[in-house]
Amino acid sequence: MTQDEMKKEAGWAALKYVEKGSIVGVGTGSTVNHFIDALGSIKDDIKGAVSSSEASTDKLKALGIEIFDCNDVAYLDVYVDGADEINPAREMIKGGGAALTREKIVAAISNKFVCIVDGTKAVDVLGRFPLPVEVIPMARSYVARELVKLGGDPVYREGVVTDNGNVILDVHSLQITNPKQFEDKVNAIAGVVTVGLFAHRGADVVITGTPQGAKIES
Repeated sequence: MTQDEMKKEAGWAALKYVEKGSIVGVGTGSTVNHFIDALGSIKDDIKGAVSSSEASTDKLKALGIEIFDCNDVAYLDVYVDGADEINPAREMIKGGGAALTREKIVAAISNKFVCIVDGTKAVDVLGRFPLPVEVIPMARSYVARELVKLGGDPVYREGVVTDNGNVILDVHSLQITNPKQFEDKVNAIAGVVTVGLFAHRGADVVITGTPQGAKIES
């Protein structure tokens, strides 16, 4: 089974957490694209979606799923999204697709966070995948210097502007043994909009696509 087929297994398995008549939080990325396809198959049973990126919004609209503004929704029953890395405590690195800020906002208003991944994303210690940090453009160099002090090797993701008009620094050479503490330290740097550590708001359910089908941990 290919990696994409495993992603599809995880994406379609997440449908079981979608309640009839609900507004669904939808993330961003290749695994989520499979979930969006799955959501299209039950679009008449749901009210619509709150999306974390323009790319996901376009895909949802193309399937005829109504998009709701985050400001008009008090809470979401469920948010389905992928991860670039996830540890046994269900803490994650996200932001490979540069949608980390909106993803974190949608996660914050959701009662349940269902993380859909293929088996390659599971790690014991976060940090092998470069940690994305969304930064206000004028603070880029300052934030980079501060990230070096925290033991990282920040690299400017050239040519990328987030949906919020900001830039991304990808921080290499990290071993994040205390993700909640590290999340706080990076968030405290002036000019940081969001760090792609989802430690304070981790996943409630992890669905892993495997050659044997979807494995669910909750």
